[in-house]
Amino acid sequence: MGAAASQPVFAINHIATPKLRPAAFFELAKTLGLQDVEIRNDLARNAIVDGTPAGEIRALAEAAGVNIATINALQRFNEWTPEREREAIELADYARDVGAAALVLVPVNDGTGQADGERQANLREALTALKLILESRGLLGFVEPLGFEICSLRSKREAAEAIEAVGGKGRFKLVHDTFHHHLAGEPAFFPQLTGLVHISGVTDTAVSVSEMRDPHRVLVDEDDRLGNVDQIRALLEQGYNGLFSFEPFAEEVQEMAHPAAAISTSMALIRTRLG
Repeated sequence: MGAAASQPVFAINHIATPKLRPAAFFELAKTLGLQDVEIRNDLARNAIVDGTPAGEIRALAEAAGVNIATINALQRFNEWTPEREREAIELADYARDVGAAALVLVPVNDGTGQADGERQANLREALTALKLILESRGLLGFVEPLGFEICSLRSKREAAEAIEAVGGKGRFKLVHDTFHHHLAGEPAFFPQLTGLVHISGVTDTAVSVSEMRDPHRVLVDEDDRLGNVDQIRALLEQGYNGLFSFEPFAEEVQEMAHPAAAISTSMALIRTRLG
């Protein structure tokens, strides 16, 4: 999967249409002309939470002609405990069996584990343990720093340094999330280390950047405050050639009667703006 220097390759995360069952979600992707999807382990009454076997989901994806790019996500991955290890193994087994290429890794986001020194050590400990789990299953780990002020991993640079420190460059990549990149205020891009880009927009003019949360995240349109098009352009120009996956959390998007039309409009807008 690659992209020309000027145009992105889009994908879709199941959070965009959480009420669609997997088969319908995969068909939506196909309708949109997309080859890649992200499935999640946090959608109530939906796979993976409802216990649907990985083989069944894999067969549905293959029937629709789509690839499962990731499972989203192992939460609190940088708080390594016996419980986290069990979760990681269970999720990695599912990812392998469903045919996913990678497991998204989301850090602790509750105000704990933020102290300088502590957070770097926690991150290295978790990556060291995860490296073995992922390697033995042929999976990549996509580390996703979150821009929220209470997050234990806000900086992509810090994540990149930890990946280097544990010898994990072939096993771990970064998720560049346009929402979190804007919130974190970290100017640097890491295109060569980036494995996935999550895209969503914020249009609400009443909310300050520090107050932005997942429910504000809509599809990218002409009123986007996050500079999605500029971020996408910068990544492409700097050599990133992976997926740009729609990840809107706003209820107004998730409840849309005609998601295909809205997502198509957003894709067209981005392509037009990129020229």
